[in-house]
Amino acid sequence: MLTVKNKVVYLYSNSKDMNALTVEKRVQIINLLVEGMSMRTIARTCDVSRNTVNKLLIDVGTACLKFHDDNVKNVNAKRVQCDEIWSFVYSKQKNVPEDMHGKAGDVWTWTGIDADSKLIISWYVANRDYLSANEFMRDLADRIKNRVQLTTDGLKAYLEAVEDNFGGDIDFAQLHKIYSSVSREDARKYSPAACTGAIKKQVSGDPDPKHVSTSYVERQNLTMRMHMRRFTRLTNAFSKKLENHVHSLALYFVYYNFCKIHQTLRVTPAYQAGITTQILEIKDIVTLTYQNNNMVEETVMKEYERLTKIRDEAEKIFLENRKQNPNDTFYEMQYMDAGRNVKNYIDKHPEIIENSKNFSN
Repeated sequence: MLTVKNKVVYLYSNSKDMNALTVEKRVQIINLLVEGMSMRTIARTCDVSRNTVNKLLIDVGTACLKFHDDNVKNVNAKRVQCDEIWSFVYSKQKNVPEDMHGKAGDVWTWTGIDADSKLIISWYVANRDYLSANEFMRDLADRIKNRVQLTTDGLKAYLEAVEDNFGGDIDFAQLHKIYSSVSREDARKYSPAACTGAIKKQVSGDPDPKHVSTSYVERQNLTMRMHMRRFTRLTNAFSKKLENHVHSLALYFVYYNFCKIHQTLRVTPAYQAGITTQILEIKDIVTLTYQNNNMVEETVMKEYERLTKIRDEAEKIFLENRKQNPNDTFYEMQYMDAGRNVKNYIDKHPEIIENSKNFSN
């Protein structure tokens, strides 16, 4: 799932506005987020600032990333379907300013769904190329414990990516869809091209032709657009930052897998897949946020204590050495470097360290 998370620094937010939010208010905001409401609308509806909504999304998204990683594994699937859904961050690719290259433009979300349980096994946010396909397939393969039949669209990047990560232990087929040309009038009205046919192509193994399909994963694309306002076309609700885009997706996939009752299955996809024995509520996602924030705070404070201990020891050595060698500046420089390290770390995590000090006092 989503290795872009390793490239993004998720800072723990603990502002006064966030602290003032009750559990009920957090549940309300998250409910509205997963039901496809925009952040400004949520801010007006819940009578909070937009920054508060954004900070809550960051906290929840960070917790959901970890929850998916820890829980969606060893999936016993038979048939898996994969696809990519387009969106953009800040602006469409053709309109990206020169100083925003690499930070804005077209973004693709790769998804892999279990056709039987409807569980989203893996997802990844990146470009639409071989490197992205390979990373996505690596994560998908790691989360499945048995041989599966895999169906993708006709994207060539899948061919090498599947071979590199599954080897011969997979029944792989591609569905090449044929579309009619789009008239100028249809293009102006934003009408998609009509699918006029499909060709099933066996790639490796022995896939069952009856199950060579991408219908479930394409239906999942629609569900994503309905539940996340930033995926709605022809609006100004698109993501402005990649980090927020990722957080929104992380929240959605945990909600979809563990909270939302599937209309046909009558249970959640995670329950149907056998990776959980309970159905989560939005309040449980809020609890995940608290747990994750406590873990982040504990990690930050341990590092702060380590750096502080080094500084104190350096100061002790410096003071002892100054009495014997007043002209020796070596230990003084070490002490000053250690002090700068502590100061820089405090500047990086001011709220956590300050709040922890206040709580201790």
